[in-house]
Amino acid sequence: MTNQNPPSTGRLERILAYMVASVVGLSILSFIVLIAGTAAGAGANDGFSRGLWPTIITLPLFGLPLGFLLTIGLIVFVAIRRGRESKANPK
Repeated sequence: MTNQNPPSTGRLERILAYMVASVVGLSILSFIVLIAGTAAGAGANDGFSRGLWPTIITLPLFGLPLGFLLTIGLIVFVAIRRGRESKANPK
């Protein structure tokens, strides 16, 4: 029977994973809030230019590309870690 150890995740990988989840989740939540605000009539009479609405509108414009870049970074770090582990433990 082979002795297999489960792959360990580093601190940086966990941080990147939580950052991806939070940035993308917050962007999707802002989409939902924007849809609900539009349905409630907040956009009438230039209502989206006051209060928190400009932030809610622009959050997905920056959050989703940032989430994509963080996902790419996470994939690269996992690939590098797995490559190092496979070199250290040849079968």
